[in-house]
Parts: sequence; structure tokens; C-alpha cells
Amino acid sequence: MSPSLPRRGFLIGTAAAGMTAVASSPEPVQAQPAPAAAPEPMQILSAAEAAFIGAVADAMIPADALSPSGSECGVVTYVDRQLAGAYGAGARLYRAGPFRPSGPGQGYQLPLTPLEYFRAGIAAADEWCRKSRGKPFDALAPAERDDVLKAIEAGTAAFGGLASKPFFAALLQIVMEGFFADPVYGGNRDKASWRMIGYPGLPATYADKIDSFRGKRYEAEPQSIVDFS
Repeated sequence: MSPSLPRRGFLIGTAAAGMTAVASSPEPVQAQPAPAAAPEPMQILSAAEAAFIGAVADAMIPADALSPSGSECGVVTYVDRQLAGAYGAGARLYRAGPFRPSGPGQGYQLPLTPLEYFRAGIAAADEWCRKSRGKPFDALAPAERDDVLKAIEAGTAAFGGLASKPFFAALLQIVMEGFFADPVYGGNRDKASWRMIGYPGLPATYADKIDSFRGKRYEAEPQSIVDFS
């Protein structure tokens, strides 16, 4: 979240780099409002943990003319489901050690499962917020949340035995996943992010549309895995 790069622009740019673009025009895309949805019960996150993730998601993806906020798009549900499943249990991670401080490019080097790591990071972040701001992260004003996330990203937030900078990277990654992934996984509610960037979703063949859309913006209702189930 460097000051020179708007947070939503960073998220959109990163997602666009991983998706094949279809013919488009420079006209802005108007967001489709997500229908109001009752909060889904959490499978693994506590109320405090869910509130933290929701506040982080809304700081990284604030509601605006492009889309609803991160929490409104179901990011918290996505994170909860991921941490409640095989990923959260570290099913594909080697965790037998030895564990040493990791360097650039070395990846995950901790004995904790992802669930344990996020829980430890959330607890450390909230504790640091209480000491430095007098409140847990989700109780802070939007501007204060931004300042806290910048400190965590820079590694200047004192988390005790847990480094804050890698924790920010993990938060950013899982929030991006929840915002841009297929809605079947709980996030990207109403395909809001796909509508925002003009991504059609699951269909991957467009040979029959090349002629009719040549030089024009390709517009289609996004389709999820659920739509083909």
C-alpha cells in the first residue's frame, strides 16, 4: 500500500496481469450493485477475527463507484472457508523443520499452519493497535486503518515474535483472492470484481465472437463455476 499507488488500482492491476484480456474500449465500467446479503455464519473465524478481516478488506477495497467494499463482496466468507479447510490446516505444507528466518524467494518458513499464522497475526495486530491507538483495528477510523496497514506493510509495527511485513503480504494475497476468485469459493459476491474489470469468468473460448466484436468492447454476463454446475 505505498502512497504512490492507489490501493484499488494496485489490486486491479495485479488481477488484470493474471487474466487474459478480451477486446475492450477505454470507456469506464459502471459497477453493478451487489444485492444485500445476510452475514454468513463463520466456520472457523471468531467474531473478533472476522471483524479484523472485514476491516482490512474494506481498507484495501473501499466501496466506491467501481464496486462494493471488500467485506460486502464476501471476502470474509472466502477467508473463513479457506482457513477452515485443507489450506488452513497446512495440508500441502512441509512443516517438519528446521525453521529458520526466510530470505527473499524462500517462501513460507514457519511451523504454524496458515490458520495458526493468521490467528497469531490478527491477535498481534489488534494488540499493537490497542497499545498504539487505544482500540482494536476494526474500531479505528478509515484513515487510522490506512496508517496502521502502512506500518504493518513497512514492518515497523511491533508484533513481538511475529514479523509484521510478511503478515501484511499474506493479508493482501488472501484479500485479493477473495475479491477476484470464482464466487463458488464464497467471495466475489455477485461477481462484482469480474464486472468491474470486464472479465467474463469461466468461458474460455471466443472464436465464434471475434468477428462480431472486432474493434468493440466485449460485454457478457460473467459466468461462475456455479453457473455450470
